[in-house]
Amino acid sequence: MAENRKRIRLVLADDHAMVRAGTRELLEQQSDIEIVGEASNGAEAVQLAQELQPDVVVMDVRMPGMSGVEATRRIKADFPDIKVLVLTAHDDDEYVFALLQAGANGYMMKTAEIDELVKAIRTVAAGQSMLAPTIAGKVVAQFTSGKPVPEPRPTAEHHYEGLTQRELDILTLVGQGLSNKQIGKKLFISDRTVQAHLSNIFSKLGVSSRTEAVMYAVRKGWITTG
Repeated sequence: MAENRKRIRLVLADDHAMVRAGTRELLEQQSDIEIVGEASNGAEAVQLAQELQPDVVVMDVRMPGMSGVEATRRIKADFPDIKVLVLTAHDDDEYVFALLQAGANGYMMKTAEIDELVKAIRTVAAGQSMLAPTIAGKVVAQFTSGKPVPEPRPTAEHHYEGLTQRELDILTLVGQGLSNKQIGKKLFISDRTVQAHLSNIFSKLGVSSRTEAVMYAVRKGWITTG
């Protein structure tokens, strides 16, 4: 019975607030599942994984900034005991195999019934894998075909002249007029760490000030100021 199960601490990562709210409402009806955090993009998911050390992160694929693929890769690299369950509307081969290669423990579709999702969460939390039938079919077909695994689509940071996702996040916040202290508070890092990232940004872009860095990024179309 659910009452006898160990509580599963969960982080929801999805860029649609309504989806998160609906999923949260349904999952919180389960006595053994506790939602400890919500993320609206991959970078936030990685931060919350580090901060909260949940048992499971339920991860969407396509989110602004850092994708679910890159977030999964970082979480599994730094916190291998945290389980990642993909919950998405996308079953493109390149996403499926990129996420499984990144270390995802399960892959479910958003069309799944709530009972199927709950079962998947409990399964991956227990250390087993769980794939939706259509995804399992793709995996079997891929390995029986002998064809090379589809290449994943490049992640955003390949296109920003060497800037990491964290550096791009900081540059975006600078463009919004935030101070180092405000940025640090928002990203859960110290002022000194923000300054270190800015120094790296200046060096990579060949600029010498926050204003120059922001103007460079705006000209390139990486960020918009606000």
